[in-house]
Amino acid sequence: MEKINLKDKLDKFDELWSPKIIGELNGQYVKVVKFQGEYVWHSHENEDELFLVIDGEMDLHLRDRTVNLKAGEFFIVPRGVEHKPVAEQICGALLFEPASTRNTGDVNHEYTIEPDDLERI
Repeated sequence: MEKINLKDKLDKFDELWSPKIIGELNGQYVKVVKFQGEYVWHSHENEDELFLVIDGEMDLHLRDRTVNLKAGEFFIVPRGVEHKPVAEQICGALLFEPASTRNTGDVNHEYTIEPDDLERI
């Protein structure tokens, strides 16, 4: 059991759209990710997904609105809700979701990483 510094974890990698596992509890993964640009529209049929911005700013596009998140703010996307993260500049975020959650949900895309293939840092 060690404390974790989120910014230190983000500094360990440069890849965009490639979440890294930094913790696990009760069948949930705690992940950090960097992104810039637009992701793919997707949803998670059985999982809610929490986005917490650590560094930078992002827009979380939903079909009926866009939620702007700045450092220190989070939003929970309910299961089944289509969403698309977008960031003009590099954004670092923490994701909290069930370990079985596929990053592109119901969509196959070049960004897809299967849960068993996620890197731990």
